[in-house]
Amino acid sequence: MEEFRRAYSRLCKESGTEPQETVLQQLHQLPQGRLDLATQSLTVDTCRALGKLLQKELLLTELIFSDCMLSEEGATLLLQGLCVNTVVRFLDLKGNNLRAAGAEALAKLLRQNKSIQSLTLEWNNLGTWDEAFATFCGALAANGALRQLDLRNNQITHKGAEELALALKSNASLQQLDLRWNHIGLLGGRALANCLPSNRTLWKLELAGNNIPGDILRAVEQAMDHNQDRQTIFRESQARAQVLSKEVRHLREEKSKQFMDLMETIDRQREEMARSSKASTARVGQLQEALNERHSIINALKAKLQMTEAALALSEQKAQDLGELLATTEQEQRSLAQRQAKEHRLEQQEAAERESKLLRDVSAANEKNLLLRNQVDELERKVKSQQEQLFLTKTELTTTTAELKMRAIQAEERLELEKKRSRQSLEDAEHLHFKEVEHMTRHLEDSERASQERVQRLEAARLSLEEELSRVKAAALSERSQAEEELIKAKNQVRLEEQQHLTHLEEKLRLLAQARDEAQSACLQQKQTVADAQARASQLGLQVESLRRRLEELQQELSNKDQEKVAEVTRVRLELQEQNGRLQAELMAQEALKEKVAALERQLKVIASDHREALLDRESENASLREKLRLKEAEIARIRDEEAQRASFLQNAVLAYVQGSPLRTLSPQK
Repeated sequence: MEEFRRAYSRLCKESGTEPQETVLQQLHQLPQGRLDLATQSLTVDTCRALGKLLQKELLLTELIFSDCMLSEEGATLLLQGLCVNTVVRFLDLKGNNLRAAGAEALAKLLRQNKSIQSLTLEWNNLGTWDEAFATFCGALAANGALRQLDLRNNQITHKGAEELALALKSNASLQQLDLRWNHIGLLGGRALANCLPSNRTLWKLELAGNNIPGDILRAVEQAMDHNQDRQTIFRESQARAQVLSKEVRHLREEKSKQFMDLMETIDRQREEMARSSKASTARVGQLQEALNERHSIINALKAKLQMTEAALALSEQKAQDLGELLATTEQEQRSLAQRQAKEHRLEQQEAAERESKLLRDVSAANEKNLLLRNQVDELERKVKSQQEQLFLTKTELTTTTAELKMRAIQAEERLELEKKRSRQSLEDAEHLHFKEVEHMTRHLEDSERASQERVQRLEAARLSLEEELSRVKAAALSERSQAEEELIKAKNQVRLEEQQHLTHLEEKLRLLAQARDEAQSACLQQKQTVADAQARASQLGLQVESLRRRLEELQQELSNKDQEKVAEVTRVRLELQEQNGRLQAELMAQEALKEKVAALERQLKVIASDHREALLDRESENASLREKLRLKEAEIARIRDEEAQRASFLQNAVLAYVQGSPLRTLSPQK
């Protein structure tokens, strides 16, 4: 890290800027292989220098730039430097508010970099710009190294989710994807759920906080479980393939050992043949030595004529011994040739029996293979039909659940509308009653005020009249009777008016009481309607409860059916796996048998060729030995003839010598 720190300082000084002290301090404290600049406010110059350094850095495997307040230019410079890096495995860009330019830079990084396996982009704004996010998704579809991607809180809408779904259809490396707390919604959830059947590597997909219905989430979970099962099956198959490869290697080693043993036996046979040829050559050498001795004996006979008879006896004895040796060698060669012919015939018979047996085994294995292939085809057809039935039942279940949910939603909406209507009618009735009561109270208050004012006016008039009377009594006593009559008239009139006013007021009070009774009856009717509405609401609530219970029962039945179908699917899958395992084992056995047959055929060919060569060598050796024996016999016959001629010459000479010597006359005739 000290070299990285010095290189960072040097690049900053070359660009004419001072290095950030906080970055230098953080670089001084970093562990080996990890660059952690979290919560450091990185400038554009620092990002440029770090991008240049990361192009050639071969020691850093983890880069953490979370909450660094990166600008668009700084993030682009950093990601450009990482495009040619081949060592970094983990990259964290959390909380940097990356936007359109950042998304395009990330797309370029995903297209060019082949080493980053984990990418964290939480708390950014990549999903706000549709075109830039579509470019990012296209790069994700072409990437083959990324294993984990975190896109939480990125404002991803249903359009972004559709682009992600298209990317997931083509991507074959991503295993974990986190999309929590975005704005994917129903359409985006459906798009993601529809893309999952074509993706076999993604086994973890987080979608919480996206307003996605529960059935889509369950479908996504089922797809993830299916992919996890597929991954486990793939890992198990890889383990089995490794075990089988080990067994194949073991069998190959055994075959190589057997081949080496066979080669050793062949070498031993060749050594034995070489020893036999050496023995035959030794015997021929011995014969040659005997012949040489014979020549020496003949030379000695020439030198010593007195020892000719003994030499002849010895030569005849030696010739007889040599004849016996030749006879014994010929007999041994005949017996050896017969044994080799018998062994060759036995080996040919054994090879023919093995070949016929192997051919029968191969034919039986081929028939069994055909039967197994037919069974596999039937099982595949059954699996396809069961998958189609499962798909149809799933579609029916989804449609029934959607209809039940729609009915429940409609019932709840109707209940809410009825409640709102009842509340509105009750509020309108109360408001109307309140207005009528207020109007009646105002009217009564106005009438009471008017009557009081009139009474006050009448009292004032009465007082004025009484004053006039008091004045008139003093002024005109004569007019008292008239005034009294007028006063009586006025009192009568006032009384009539008061009676009329009282009758009018009583009529108004009666009307008000009648209006009050009508209002009370209207209130009672409103209360009755409210009670009816409440009863209807309770009935609707009971119906909703019954519908909910029915929905729960249907969901329970659906879950039971799903469990039964999952159990059936798992059972069928296990049966298929067992059958596939058995078929694979049988196929491996057949392949092993085929390999054994091929190895045995090769061994037979090698043994036959070796035997042919050995027989040809033996025949050539026998022919050469026969030729040598024939030559030796001819030479021995010639030597015998020469020795017989020499013996006859010697005998004639001796006889002539004896007959011509003077002792013949003295010695008696025999």
